[in-house]
Amino acid sequence: MALEEVTRHAVDVLPHGGLEEKLKRGRPLRVKLGVDPTSPDVHLGFAYVLDRLADFQREGHTIVLIVGDYTARIGDPSGRSKERPILPDEVLDANAKYFAEQAFRILDRDRTEVRFNGEWLGALSYADTVRLARTMTVARLLERDDFAKRFGEHVPISLSELLYPIMQAYDSVAIEADVEIGGTDQRFNLLAGRDVMPQYGLDAQVVVTFPLLVGLDGEQKMSKSRGNYIGITESPEEMFGKVMSIPDAALAQWWEMLVGGPHANEPMDWKLELARRVTERWHGSDGAETGEAHFTRVVREGGAPEEVPDVALPDGDPVHLPALLVDQMGVSSTSEARRLIQQGGVKVNGEPAPGLDVRREQLAGALLQVGKRRFARLTP
Repeated sequence: MALEEVTRHAVDVLPHGGLEEKLKRGRPLRVKLGVDPTSPDVHLGFAYVLDRLADFQREGHTIVLIVGDYTARIGDPSGRSKERPILPDEVLDANAKYFAEQAFRILDRDRTEVRFNGEWLGALSYADTVRLARTMTVARLLERDDFAKRFGEHVPISLSELLYPIMQAYDSVAIEADVEIGGTDQRFNLLAGRDVMPQYGLDAQVVVTFPLLVGLDGEQKMSKSRGNYIGITESPEEMFGKVMSIPDAALAQWWEMLVGGPHANEPMDWKLELARRVTERWHGSDGAETGEAHFTRVVREGGAPEEVPDVALPDGDPVHLPALLVDQMGVSSTSEARRLIQQGGVKVNGEPAPGLDVRREQLAGALLQVGKRRFARLTP
């Protein structure tokens, strides 16, 4: 039963029979998961992986969260067509702290080690780094799909990016990992640990990968960098509404990974139950009721939320509405704002916005709506 619990929904358990062999040793295993601190939010897809770690904990094993404060200064190139930007140290530190706080909503704090890989990677001498680099060939690194694609298309690949997989592998050396888990997009990096660990006199870790939850678009993986995610700290209203926005084609995977069990046949009923169950997990039954009531009132009935934030009108008359939407309503760009206005996606007191430039007197005290879920009361 223990093996079935910790490998539930797993795509890969490598090598075959390796996990069973380690479990027979009769000691708690050290189970590793790497964390990217470039963004602090734990989203539903990552929470799913943390749930699998919690399964290991319930079987008596020790979880080691590796916060990649050092490797984040390189940037994990997985699934990327170009090198990632590097964030300031203070931002990475703040993100890591906030991430840990969220992770402990799922994991047992007392059975979790949180380690920063700058602890050992920052201590490597140049000779140590050369020795590490000798553990893997360039040909092996170019087996990675993203590296191979960029190499074939003559897109630059920095040496620091090529070093990333073996630096992640060295994390497994440093903490003497028995098992490393991650999403299927991390398969190459996780297997690199199996290549490197024996060259430092350690047993190779077992690799367990899990499927990637698709994002709100129903196509690409849920990702903080793509913005197609639901964070576990989002409000009940946002969480419920976002779940209801996923395409029907994503329903089966979301249900299987996040809920499981029997479900309604009609997509709307199925999606409503999914939204209730997901919201209830993170906000309780009261939160689920609040989220559903908000969704019914705002989206189904076209009304306004019970509480609407005040937004001060900028100086000048007329008011340039696209600039207001970008500055105060979270619209990504003025071109996107213009598109929303022209397509009727922006309403003033329930009516389509009259244009790009609107007289101040028409906006003072008005209810501004952007899309289905963003509202504000405009104050003079």
